[in-house]
Amino acid sequence: MTDWLTPDEWRAVALSLRVSLWATALSLPLGILVAYALARWQFWGKQLLNGLVHLPLILPPVVTGYLLLMTFGRRGTVGQYLDQWFGIVLAFRWTGAALAAAVMAFPLMVRAIRLAIEAVDPKLEQAAATLGASRPWVFATVTLPLILPGIIAGAILAFAKAMGEFGATITFVSNIPGQTQTLPSAIYAVLQVPGGEATAARLVWVAIGVAMAALVLSEWVARGVARRIAGT
Repeated sequence: MTDWLTPDEWRAVALSLRVSLWATALSLPLGILVAYALARWQFWGKQLLNGLVHLPLILPPVVTGYLLLMTFGRRGTVGQYLDQWFGIVLAFRWTGAALAAAVMAFPLMVRAIRLAIEAVDPKLEQAAATLGASRPWVFATVTLPLILPGIIAGAILAFAKAMGEFGATITFVSNIPGQTQTLPSAIYAVLQVPGGEATAARLVWVAIGVAMAALVLSEWVARGVARRIAGT
């Protein structure tokens, strides 16, 4: 089985999984907060926040990657201080690939979670509040269990998007084998070489297999959560 792909190709697969998991895990708390704010709160600039959240969906991915480079590169407006003060460098590192993937996947995550929150009857939350529960406690004990399937769906969507991210990633962190070359970048690289179609096809099947496994897992987990909620 290990001979099916070369070591460099397996590294690209492993790096994609690593980047996608980190991108999903680190953006999930912020995604829940932003989704809740957009679904429940009224504040100045709400439409602006909504537009910023969804901007990566309508911008060309290369533009998003360029903006990340200008912001988080070593000489970027934020990146220079991360480098000087904390020694953190994101550009042309796998951590930068995780950041790019998180930015591109964030709108899908927020949308799924927001829809789940909007489906919860606000009267349930109000009833808990009238009994003396604080807002964080209401969210933890009433809202969160009800929106858990939506959170799972949003996380899986984000993971799948991160696995397939290419344009912003290659612009921000380039395509360095063993360091920043993710699965989509590896597919692109082998397609530039004459006779690379067979290798590309194998990598494509790996990508399809990972995506299908993630979808099946999410469906299984979501159904289990829904059954548990229905039984309580």
